[in-house]
Amino acid sequence: MPRSFMAQAQKIDAATPASRNREVDFLRAAAITVVVLGHWTIIAVSSTGGIEPHGLLDEARWTHPLTWVFQVMPIFFLVGGYSNALSWRSARRNNTGYAEWLRARLRRLGLPLIPLLLVWLVTCIIALSAGAEPAAVQLASQMALVPTWFLAAYLLVAIVAPPCLMLWEKWGWWSIILGIAAAGIIDLISITTGSILAGYPNYLLVWASFHQFGYAWLDGRLSSLKRCLLLFAIGAIGLGLLVGFGPYPVSMITAGTDAISNSAPTRVTMAFLGMAQAGIVLMLQRPLAALLRSPGLWMLTVLVNQRIMTWFLWHLTALTALAQVLLALDAEALLPTPLTGVWWLTRPLWCLGLLAITGLLVVIFGRFETPQSDDRPAPKIWMPILAAASICAGLAIMADVGMVDANGVTWIWPLLPLAGMLVFGVVRLPRSFARRARSSARRG
Repeated sequence: MPRSFMAQAQKIDAATPASRNREVDFLRAAAITVVVLGHWTIIAVSSTGGIEPHGLLDEARWTHPLTWVFQVMPIFFLVGGYSNALSWRSARRNNTGYAEWLRARLRRLGLPLIPLLLVWLVTCIIALSAGAEPAAVQLASQMALVPTWFLAAYLLVAIVAPPCLMLWEKWGWWSIILGIAAAGIIDLISITTGSILAGYPNYLLVWASFHQFGYAWLDGRLSSLKRCLLLFAIGAIGLGLLVGFGPYPVSMITAGTDAISNSAPTRVTMAFLGMAQAGIVLMLQRPLAALLRSPGLWMLTVLVNQRIMTWFLWHLTALTALAQVLLALDAEALLPTPLTGVWWLTRPLWCLGLLAITGLLVVIFGRFETPQSDDRPAPKIWMPILAAASICAGLAIMADVGMVDANGVTWIWPLLPLAGMLVFGVVRLPRSFARRARSSARRG
């Protein structure tokens, strides 16, 4: 490695407090990276079929069991639970209230959304004005905004993280067991009635329940090999029974050929998948901690975490943009038929190209992940809650239908999260603008 890289790596390593759990940061970075690479592989692009959102899963059912490994969103919620509990307990010690704490979380998660939504809003307007078919623009915007469903779910969990921590501190494992049992009842109602809408509460119930395993990790309740093995066994056996004897499909990622999706809406199967995955990664915690004492690996982990939201939010914009350019150029040589030998051989090159485009987008828009310090007084408690609700509502709709319908741009959905952040105080207006606004108000 270059000497300058190693010098910087050693500097970052030395500056990291000994009390920091490096495995949490690594698992967060690794989980998002696996998701990104998975999306770039699953989504098929060909000169004949165009963009196929579930291409690989629809055309090769043998890939469905692999999603038990590559659907790693539960790991992100596991480390999210660890981090949120650590953050909220720190806030309690410092007498920081819930409203101020939640606003800070919304700034960290919500501000990187602003450029993404604005860029796609402008893109849709220009594309439709240029005569593009609304259906094509709708698909492109929907594809690019798929990552926002996860952010919406995570924001919902962040809202309830402090009260859930109180439940964990009072009831322990029962707070998780009862939550997962309730999620099973929601599934039963949703599946037996054929109502997808009835399953929507599980976006919150499943992930909020599983999120508490992060609390257990932080509190040392999953530190023994025996408990990790038990957690893995419960997850693996439970998932096997639900898939083998229940109505749930094998694929943990939505496939167009399946009548039921395990992830849209979230099903109780995701909680059992998460338990199996958590059991494995926590069994590997000690050797992973030893590996992360390497300054080089730790520096890469830190760098990914510094821009993790930008990396995640923009990776499908990179794919959509590249796909549209190649399709417009009719570049058949660069778009081999999915699942052929040439297609598999070119996947590394395809991912490297997308990595370069995403890297450029991260350089341009990554600054939104490092907002200015916020020294404002604590807001009213309803303000960050309504801000989170408006963000979640807009993102959930766009992740499902995009920004365009048959009548053109659906303005309300991209503007709702932006307006919510602005009106309810998540976005901090520039001081000069704020001074002019106050001055105008006094004169009025």
